[in-house]
Amino acid sequence: MSTHGELTRIGVQGFAQRFRQEMIPLSNTFAYFCALPLGEDETKEFLEEPIAALPPAVQAAFSKVSVFLVPYLEKIAGKGVQMVTFNRPEEKSQTWSAQFMSGPEAILVFAIKDRPVADYHYVFYRAIATLMADHVANETLERYQEVLREELRGRVHGEIDEEGWRLKQALLQRQTDAHRETKLFRNYARQSLIDTLTLYLHGICCDIDVETGPRQIPSRYLRRRLQLIAEGFPPPSGYAVFPEDLNKP
Repeated sequence: MSTHGELTRIGVQGFAQRFRQEMIPLSNTFAYFCALPLGEDETKEFLEEPIAALPPAVQAAFSKVSVFLVPYLEKIAGKGVQMVTFNRPEEKSQTWSAQFMSGPEAILVFAIKDRPVADYHYVFYRAIATLMADHVANETLERYQEVLREELRGRVHGEIDEEGWRLKQALLQRQTDAHRETKLFRNYARQSLIDTLTLYLHGICCDIDVETGPRQIPSRYLRRRLQLIAEGFPPPSGYAVFPEDLNKP
């Protein structure tokens, strides 16, 4: 496989366009291109295993998903532009993923050089969850938002991830009636959904622990969210999210 090392720096969209004809199919939906050597075991860890763990309803949301694995990604400050690069960027400008839609096709670009597989899995599922936030059925979305409104009415403390926590605090500080339908609430609800869906998808694939801390939502509320997501996106056959589901026929 050619590494195309002569391309030292190119925008993610230009990179995807340039190499889309060299994609290697993994399934009817997924295909990939890798810009650096990838062994058989690495192909399993970076591609086959995380994709196999995706719920059928998630895979069905996209007609085609193209995954590009590259050495590094660099974010250009002030421009909102991400570049594929073969040279390690400065830490402050280094980023790990880019995702966007090209018509009906989902494009996922991941930087994997010097990146532990465990960290990559989180980034992979977060990219999927970010795109899925705009493809969730209205019924599931409305139920999820109602769960959030109940949490806000009950002054439930905490969130799953940093960005969701920040938006929740902004909502509580700027809006007296926090569960009212506003732009602040919608922004928070979308990010909360992304964070929850990321954790759910990651938990299907990998044995992970939720870190406890002063900003972490209590486990009983987290479990309720995950159960709701599981109803809308059941795990594939042979996979489970909750320990009690492992022994179910």
